[in-house]
Amino acid sequence: MSKPGKARYRLSVVKASYAEAVGGELIEVETDDGKVYTFPHPLFTDDDTAREIDAADGDGARARILLGDQWAEFEKSGGDANGLMLVYVAARSEMQDTVSKHRPTKR
Repeated sequence: MSKPGKARYRLSVVKASYAEAVGGELIEVETDDGKVYTFPHPLFTDDDTAREIDAADGDGARARILLGDQWAEFEKSGGDANGLMLVYVAARSEMQDTVSKHRPTKR
């Protein structure tokens, strides 16, 4: 039990609160043929993947990192790296706005 006046947050509750605020831990991208592909929401991207994305050279390399094994199918469905990166940028922008206004539940 926390002491009066002390802030204590339960990690699982905070994470769930932010996931709900940004729409989930995954971003879904639907191509024109109706197929859906996913990548981790920028807020929930693990450190190694984030470093890979930051170090990647160009949209093509970043998009391949984001989609991983889904990349070839995504391209076959008419998806392209620039389009995917526009979705990624939109998700990051929306996340920054949402996170700045969000107050997580402590318990």
